[in-house]
Amino acid sequence: MGSVVDELERILAPGQVDAGEVALRRYAVDQAPVIDFQLPLAVVFPESVADVQAVVRACAGTGVAIVARGAGTGVSGGAHATKNCIVLSLERMDRILALNPDDETAVVEPGVVNAVLNDAAAAHGLMYAPDPASFRTSTIGGNVATNAGGLRCAKYGVTRDSVLAVDVVLADGSLIHTGHQTFKGVAGYDLTGLFVGSEGTLGIVVGVTVRLKYLPRDVHTVAAFYPDFRQAAAGVLAVGRARVQPAIMELLDGGTLAQLDDIHGSDLTARGRSLLLIQTDGFGAAAEAQVVRDVLLAGGAAVTTEASEEAERLVELRRHSRGVEVDDEYRVGEDVAVPRSRLVDYVAALDAMASDHGVHLKVVAHAGDGNLHPTFWIDRTGGSVDAVALKRLHRVLDESITAALAMGGTITGEHGVGQYKLRWLGQEQPEPVREIQRRIKELFDPEGILNPGKAI
Repeated sequence: MGSVVDELERILAPGQVDAGEVALRRYAVDQAPVIDFQLPLAVVFPESVADVQAVVRACAGTGVAIVARGAGTGVSGGAHATKNCIVLSLERMDRILALNPDDETAVVEPGVVNAVLNDAAAAHGLMYAPDPASFRTSTIGGNVATNAGGLRCAKYGVTRDSVLAVDVVLADGSLIHTGHQTFKGVAGYDLTGLFVGSEGTLGIVVGVTVRLKYLPRDVHTVAAFYPDFRQAAAGVLAVGRARVQPAIMELLDGGTLAQLDDIHGSDLTARGRSLLLIQTDGFGAAAEAQVVRDVLLAGGAAVTTEASEEAERLVELRRHSRGVEVDDEYRVGEDVAVPRSRLVDYVAALDAMASDHGVHLKVVAHAGDGNLHPTFWIDRTGGSVDAVALKRLHRVLDESITAALAMGGTITGEHGVGQYKLRWLGQEQPEPVREIQRRIKELFDPEGILNPGKAI
């Protein structure tokens, strides 16, 4: 299959195709555990829509697959290289093509970094609402591919709620535009919504039109410390019953607080064994924050009203609460969601599982929408693989998924299925639903060259 690489080198400019060992290994994986490590044939760096079309046409009919990639911050293996593929890195397509403050929209290439778009929007008093923890490095294209969420999901929704239109290169190299420039638009099937979250399996997104939101003039953060997770989760429901809509509503357990203290030198564990972090925004932020404080105090929390500097520090600590490690065979961060009313039940089930199987556990949650990120890990044994311990870890992972589904939950709230979660997809989606998805995939990608073995 070297002829495909030769063809790509011929049709693209020098420096746009890299088949060197360093690049192949660097771009072969994202941040998810690796099930079947494969090196791509080459890493290709398109710089225009025409480049992407040329690459797709060169691969079509050859059996060479295309794995599109943004910044590689995904944690479900959606950007892992597969056998006989090229990795198509869209990082060089990083221009903000238009930003219209009056329409409150922006048009961007897929390689634009989330934080860069936010900085540009902020100059006009606007913001791009989806804010995954990796917003400083993750790209809009990658966010679209996984329908990424983030801390502000409680109020502003996930990526799909902010995408108005997409430009997509299909598997035959043709280019289509779906969606509209307006906030409303219901003509025909919602193909834009279909592409968002499709993980590069239906087409390669080369342009995105997004809706911007108003940058809040006022932000208030309330930190509520509790002696245990159960009371903190009760605080989440109490705020909901008060009918206050926080922008951010995050829940951290004792294990997470201890790890943050170890990494950052903070003193969170001295203040409680569970932290509920709530942020209100907008012109009513102060009034809403006062309601939140009153509700949480009535529920027995130790509530602090933080100064802005401290508030930002707490939010930043939460953004990095998964720790500094990358997921691997010894450590796996999960991404399940359950109805908010089942948060306590689910975490209790997780604690029991971890204890029964001798596996370490810490939990953070986007409590506003019931999306939890439990992290399970086992101790390494002098660099060697402890097969028995690994079996325990995988048993806990399987049980955690089954428990979430039994409570009306889902196997992934925002990270995507990718390669890693395929083994559990059948538990959530019955075969008739999966068959419909396979037929959609075949319609868009009859040769199966777009990110095969992922998402469905």
